[in-house]
Amino acid sequence: MTDAISHFSRRLAFETDVSDVAAARAAGEAVTLLDARSPKTYAAGHIPGAYNLPRPLTAEAVAELPAGEVVTYCWGPACNGATKAALELAQLGRPVREMLGGYEYWVRDGHSVTTP
Repeated sequence: MTDAISHFSRRLAFETDVSDVAAARAAGEAVTLLDARSPKTYAAGHIPGAYNLPRPLTAEAVAELPAGEVVTYCWGPACNGATKAALELAQLGRPVREMLGGYEYWVRDGHSVTTP
């Protein structure tokens, strides 16, 4: 039982999901989102307020983000761009979590998006 508690506690420390991010934003919490997709796909539609930085991430680019935790996302469950971006952020010393489900599930759940 202790192994399960440790495992799931660690996952929740580094992962979040669409529902939790939407609820935090609805409650007025500042959530810094980093869209790990290409600039072209970001431009076609993204979560309002999300950043899109050149990859691999550099300290200079990351300095443009607000202080505090960053939540990364990519297209959806089949994309590991959010995981790669989260690793890069962690290597640069930023607190970070990955949003499971990504943009695909954000849209599926009916949340607002920014489009051209």
